[in-house]
Amino acid sequence: MNLFGVLLSFGLLIVGEGINIWAEMLSAKLPGAQSLFEYKNLPLFAMVIIGCSFLLFGYSVGFQASKSIWTVTVASVVAILIIEPFLAYAFFHQLPEKGALVGLILGAIGFIATITWV
Repeated sequence: MNLFGVLLSFGLLIVGEGINIWAEMLSAKLPGAQSLFEYKNLPLFAMVIIGCSFLLFGYSVGFQASKSIWTVTVASVVAILIIEPFLAYAFFHQLPEKGALVGLILGAIGFIATITWV
């Protein structure tokens, strides 16, 4: 396993998931689903395209580095568990509840176990 490649993949996944979640949070603040298709909200679609591009590269680099799709899948889930609570607080000023914190801790433990126990 190439640890540098796995860490690079994790960084790409964090950026990609962060951009996608950011777009999701912005769309959640819109007055309704119909307003999503207004011209002023088209940058949200560009954000998703950019975020998904990072995810594609992250999955590709991660699979080549680890030779295991499960390592990359766990890294993607952990990226979501790390980024989403911060962005949710930034946009909605709501702290994660106890369950989300436990999920974050268990996700981090699962990621560490996945990359160390090959």
